[in-house]
Amino acid sequence: MRLSRAFLPTLKEIPAEAAIASHKLMLRAGMIRQTSAGIYAWLPLGLRALKKVEQIVREEQDAAGAQEILMPTIQSADLWKQSGRYDDYGKEMLRIRDRHEREMLFGPTNEEMVTDIFKGYAKSYRDLPRNLYHIQWKFRDEVRPRFGVMRGREFLMKDAYSFDLDAEAARISYKKMFVAYLRTFARMGLKAIPMRADTGPIGGDLSHEFIILAETGESQVYLHKDLLDFDVLAQKPDYEGSLDPTVDFWTSRYAATDEMHDEAAWNAIPAAEQVSARGIEVGHIFFFGTKYSAAMGLSVTGADGQPVTPQMGSYGIGVSRLLGAIIEANHDEAGIKWPDAVAPFRTAILNLKPGDLSTDALSEKLYAALAGDAVYDDRPDRAGVKFNDADLAGYPWQAIIGPRGAANGIIELKRRATGERVEVALEEALHRIMAP
Repeated sequence: MRLSRAFLPTLKEIPAEAAIASHKLMLRAGMIRQTSAGIYAWLPLGLRALKKVEQIVREEQDAAGAQEILMPTIQSADLWKQSGRYDDYGKEMLRIRDRHEREMLFGPTNEEMVTDIFKGYAKSYRDLPRNLYHIQWKFRDEVRPRFGVMRGREFLMKDAYSFDLDAEAARISYKKMFVAYLRTFARMGLKAIPMRADTGPIGGDLSHEFIILAETGESQVYLHKDLLDFDVLAQKPDYEGSLDPTVDFWTSRYAATDEMHDEAAWNAIPAAEQVSARGIEVGHIFFFGTKYSAAMGLSVTGADGQPVTPQMGSYGIGVSRLLGAIIEANHDEAGIKWPDAVAPFRTAILNLKPGDLSTDALSEKLYAALAGDAVYDDRPDRAGVKFNDADLAGYPWQAIIGPRGAANGIIELKRRATGERVEVALEEALHRIMAP
């Protein structure tokens, strides 16, 4: 993307409505634009980062055996009346009527719909287990939308739903998603801690929230220090075998949000092993048994010929919310510091003297070699403007090309996360930028 042609409406001033770092920086960097309270348009830079996050979520769901579908945003109220949640859900649900006066709603979640879809297919125990997921926009009419994409009314969410023959098998499905979530967040450069959680309006008796630590977190959290040192990606999950060792490690250590905090259990942990911090929820998983399958009339024939009501779980990740959470955990006074895997572009090429033959030639050569994963700042602006914009947008690498270095084929590389700078030739610059 050449910045001279890019739609990148950056802001110099901090918008008055922005209260937290991620909201301020996403607006200033031209990633999003508010269109009404709690609803945002995603501009090219923000959308590209959103797609990176979405793809990591998709890959880990696929690896865990879930299958992607796509359900509509508009649902019939009849489904929710059948489950008993239509009147209970509250004003967060956007209720609408079509031209025939049929009651409809903009889905805040999809337990009812996916159960109805699966009911039309599953007839026998041979049709289980299954796990279906989709990545879809949802709407919840928050009374006080705030904090940008962290607490908006419209948001992109991955929700998955498992169907199993019995409770034992359902808990295996739960463990698969538990491990898939740990890997998903770790791939984004986040240390997400699973914590026992209240099931809320979803229902059920087993639930975990996945919390990342950030100073601006909405919840106070308490956890055992061991959990911060575990390398999730060093473990290769055996989704067809036993996931118990990994799950047992996480669930055997103390980890709780303020609402689930047990002061007596906390005090039993040596003070040197306690970590108390602020946290942001980025995922939530539930096992709720037959709460929806029974209400929606889902039944299959078991191996003994008798009817069986499948056991279910649901598993949510706020994909758009994750962008805000990643920024909250990775920024400084100058701007965003994207982890490599989710950065909208891996590199910013800063041509400090457009029109100079040597800087233009070296910049173009590097831009072509990076094959679409770089922004090229070819604008006629001052160097300071380019440095500031690159820091603000948070590209992991900055390739700084000026006349003196370019004449000798030298590029100055800056690593945004650490501030480290090094002068290297083109091939070495490519090697460093493209290294895993």
